[in-house]
Amino acid sequence: MQISVKTTDRTQMVDITAEVRAAVRESGIENGLVHVFSMHTTAAVTINENADPAVTADMLAFINKVVPWDDHFKHMEGNSSAHIKVSLFGPSEIIPLEKGSLVLGTWQGIYFCEFDGPRTRRVHITVMPG
Repeated sequence: MQISVKTTDRTQMVDITAEVRAAVRESGIENGLVHVFSMHTTAAVTINENADPAVTADMLAFINKVVPWDDHFKHMEGNSSAHIKVSLFGPSEIIPLEKGSLVLGTWQGIYFCEFDGPRTRRVHITVMPG
């Protein structure tokens, strides 16, 4: 299954936990693994706290400081910063599934990480029985 994620900023973290849960429900699979994969070289997927929005703001501020947008990169498209950030974060996450529920910690959420927006992006969700 694929979902669409519309971003509004150059760098942004969008909580997609509800959409992943909906994909799990739609699959009908109760136990196994859920693979959440960004289909882009300039956007990632990560798991982190979803209770306080300051966490994602801090993460974006830090990653943008460590890998600034314009640091005299050679890539012609001008988005090397986004490619580097994806390699640091990773394009996907695997989440255990038990009794039809994602096995996440109390404060954990699944985030789509935009590093070259704004854009409309695709995320592929695979629910595997186990």
